[in-house]
Amino acid sequence: MSKEKINLNISGMTCVNCSNGIEKFLNKQKGVQSTKVSFASSEGEFTIDTENMSKDTLIKKIELLGYKVEEDFSHLEKAQEKEFKNLKNLFSISMTITAFMFVIMFSSIVDVSVKQYAIFALATVVQFFCGARFYKLAYKALSNKNYDMNVLVALGTSAAYFYSTFVVFFPTLFPEHLKFLYFDGAAVIISFVLLGRFLEERSKQKASDFLKKLMTLAPSLANLIDEKENIKEILASELKIDDKILVKTGEKIPTDGEIIKGRADIDTSMITGESMPVFKEIGDEVLSGTLNTNGVITVRVTKLASDTTLSKIINLLKSAQSKQIPISRFADKIANIFVPSVIVIAIATFIIWALVGDMQNAILASISVLIISCPCALGLATPIAIVSSVSKGAKEGILIKNPEVLEVIKDIQYAVFDKTGTLTKGEIAVTKTDIDEKYFSKILAVESLSEHPISKAIVSYLKDVEKQNYEIEDLEIIAGRGIKAKIDKQLILLGNKQLLEENNIEIKTSHLKFYNERLELANGVILASIENESIGSFALEDELKENAQELIENLKKQNIKPILLTGDNKITASKIASKIGIDEVYSEVIPTEKYDVIKKVQEKGKVMFVGDGINDAPSIKQANIGVTLNSGADISKDAGDIILVNNELNSISKSIKLSIETMKIIKQNLFWAFIYNAIGIPLAAGVLYPFFGLMLSPIYAGIAMSFSSVTVVLNSLRLKLKKL
Repeated sequence: MSKEKINLNISGMTCVNCSNGIEKFLNKQKGVQSTKVSFASSEGEFTIDTENMSKDTLIKKIELLGYKVEEDFSHLEKAQEKEFKNLKNLFSISMTITAFMFVIMFSSIVDVSVKQYAIFALATVVQFFCGARFYKLAYKALSNKNYDMNVLVALGTSAAYFYSTFVVFFPTLFPEHLKFLYFDGAAVIISFVLLGRFLEERSKQKASDFLKKLMTLAPSLANLIDEKENIKEILASELKIDDKILVKTGEKIPTDGEIIKGRADIDTSMITGESMPVFKEIGDEVLSGTLNTNGVITVRVTKLASDTTLSKIINLLKSAQSKQIPISRFADKIANIFVPSVIVIAIATFIIWALVGDMQNAILASISVLIISCPCALGLATPIAIVSSVSKGAKEGILIKNPEVLEVIKDIQYAVFDKTGTLTKGEIAVTKTDIDEKYFSKILAVESLSEHPISKAIVSYLKDVEKQNYEIEDLEIIAGRGIKAKIDKQLILLGNKQLLEENNIEIKTSHLKFYNERLELANGVILASIENESIGSFALEDELKENAQELIENLKKQNIKPILLTGDNKITASKIASKIGIDEVYSEVIPTEKYDVIKKVQEKGKVMFVGDGINDAPSIKQANIGVTLNSGADISKDAGDIILVNNELNSISKSIKLSIETMKIIKQNLFWAFIYNAIGIPLAAGVLYPFFGLMLSPIYAGIAMSFSSVTVVLNSLRLKLKKL
């Protein structure tokens, strides 16, 4: 027996029940050893026994269920885009027609004699054009013995629609007190459920956007140096191990490699999270996608484009994206029991009343059972609460991209934070200097000519210094060292200790003391000298954000353990952690290790990860809740479940509180959605009729159904009044 692992892109799935249905069906097929289908990523991973199942047969089996297997990612994207537009159009049409139905019902623009026919015509469009997908999906679900919301929607709206249709066209069949229409209820249900599906599809599209952006982070072209030392531009994907490539200032590195000539400051923040550019020289490793900020380097290729660190991050993201999402559809879970129960009760009601010889009660009672079980409130219970919650969050500066996380946040036990840009401002700033102010204008003049982040920090610190029109000569920006220039024939050096030592500048004892003190505090330090004499130094630091300490204290009060996870060195990480009260620290962690740390912490409990960089994206996707800042990279924002639009850390505490309140509301809504059914269905079936002559007619069944919905809506709106 030989095994084969097959990955397929599957389009046409509309909810988690679709992916569950595919798994259930294929697991029963001979030759299929395992299946893992992700609704979120539209991907399936299958292991087959090739002696009993071929790839073509597997694809045919999936397509037999009504789904389509796409050739590649681009075809899948096109299919998803088409589905998104289709849902958007259907929802727009359904909502517009439904609104028009209400206008006709409550106004006199249409003559009373034709009003019910006009409403019937509009309802028919909603029922069988906009709602056609629910019939198809309900059929698929029933075929797989999966009783989901699609079955409930199709069943409930059909009962309401066909009952009303009979009242319109065969009024003589009904006594006067039973002639009521339920077209509006059916149309509203279809419109709301379509809105939910539209929002889901949009969320899926966003989820794949970040992968596309990450794939374009590394340059597609490389400057290949051939054997004759000529330079020609080729595709990065064509590079081979030991090829030599040239990377100029301002260019991104096309693949992982080793510097064999030159030196440069490399901005690795997108991969490692290191806030300051790192000096690299001969023998040092450079990574694909990182930026050469100055200097010219020749790199020997050590890894193929398909095997770089960036490629591994992309693969980790795909893996994280296909993880099993938490089950949040209470309605679907309950529907699996509720729907068959309602069908059985309706049939039993009809049979019992028919056996006792009362056909009128048999018809009316069974229809009443179906109408009161119409899932108005059940369909609204979760989406209306989520709409209120998302709206409330938006007002507080919290954008909830994936509403399903609202179910998970309350169970979070660990909050893991990236450092740079998340807990700290992510911008280098001068915090202290021992340089005399009389030198500031000359330093400002020199540093203003460099775009290096450290130069910008010094220029920002000296922004109030009056600018002088110095004539600057022999300006030289030395990668990994600093800046060298002359003003009025005086040599000015601004850079690290090596720069001064290479120019035979002796650092004065007082300046050396300040320099060492700042180094011990994990500050970056830039030394300065004028005319061969040291004049002191600037201490640089990435400052903590406001509310960082308050957030950590609040998390601890909520029994959530904070953890710091960073690519920075141990001294810097420990210093930041101790400042704000974090006890557990993971430092000098590369992106793939960050992902592994999240997985390791997840073995102990549910994890929220807060980050903002491209390098954080895999961890953001892997965590149970991924939170990112609006100021972060686009890729991390696309990967996150929650975006803090206002960039305020205390919004994390508010998110947790909002989640807890939302889940309370959803549970209350489900109670109110079912309590009417629990009481109304037996009454509608005529349980009390033999004893008290009491029976719930379709109109009262409809009123009960409406009250159920109103209760759910009003209960959900309470969220907007909650103080977070």
